[in-house]
Amino acid sequence: MTTTSLNHPSLGIAGLEQVYDQLATAIDQAGPDKAELFLVKLALLNAQALGDAEAFGRHLQAALQDL
Repeated sequence: MTTTSLNHPSLGIAGLEQVYDQLATAIDQAGPDKAELFLVKLALLNAQALGDAEAFGRHLQAALQDL
């Protein structure tokens, strides 16, 4: 595990692959009718855990790039 400039832990490639697998499985479990609601709930929980609305906004903008 590495640390970012904000002293928040950062995931390496193996950790990101694990998170990706968990996310894909959870989206499948939610099903097509509930996937959007699930992702919104997950985003809000992670924003609360992050504790920084401005950082969350930066993450949103980064996620919107190259869709």
